[in-house]
Amino acid sequence: MVTSNPFSSMFGRSPFQPLLAHIVKANECADQLLPFFEATLAGDWESAAQLRENVTRLEHDADVLKTELRLNLPNTMFLPVSRSDLLDLISVQDKIANKARDITGIMLGRKMTVPDELADPMRDYIRTSVACVAQARQALEELKDLLESGFGRNVSDVMHNMIRELHTLEHQADGQQVAIRRQLFSLESELPPVDVVFLYQIIDWVGELSDRAERVGSRLQIMTAN
Repeated sequence: MVTSNPFSSMFGRSPFQPLLAHIVKANECADQLLPFFEATLAGDWESAAQLRENVTRLEHDADVLKTELRLNLPNTMFLPVSRSDLLDLISVQDKIANKARDITGIMLGRKMTVPDELADPMRDYIRTSVACVAQARQALEELKDLLESGFGRNVSDVMHNMIRELHTLEHQADGQQVAIRRQLFSLESELPPVDVVFLYQIIDWVGELSDRAERVGSRLQIMTAN
């Protein structure tokens, strides 16, 4: 008796179904960041640790999906886009989950809190970066529907608008990052130097979330242009 591979059967329905399953996990990782940040501000390290565990579990689930996709994507199967494009996309998506894991890991490990002056700007900055990830997920959902409908013109327009919105959100995150780095610079003399170094690191990593999400959108745009 032949045992069917459930993951392979996902490709039978749609080659984008596994990619969508993966970015859902990456999105869920990113969704933990704002409550995690609120827990660190409150000094609630027990809650922060639980949220960190959630991120670790979700990131592991994403890794499993990534590995299964790479192992089960047939060379000979007809795909509406190139195999290399699909593999590139899963790699970029995976970096979103990895970065959420890195942010929560270093902040929990060092019991990091941001200065009061940066709390609100960081909250808004994280919210924007997480929104970028959610928009990338929605764009992938749209591309899946677009491919299944045969690249209808109306669906293509919707896809273009969604990626444009993703670019707008990423640009907003860039502006927030610049403003927060400027604020932190003005506070450097009041903070322990080591804390300053790690705060800059966290600010950069939150920015990488939105950067990676935009790259997902860029790859989807290339796919629809082919």
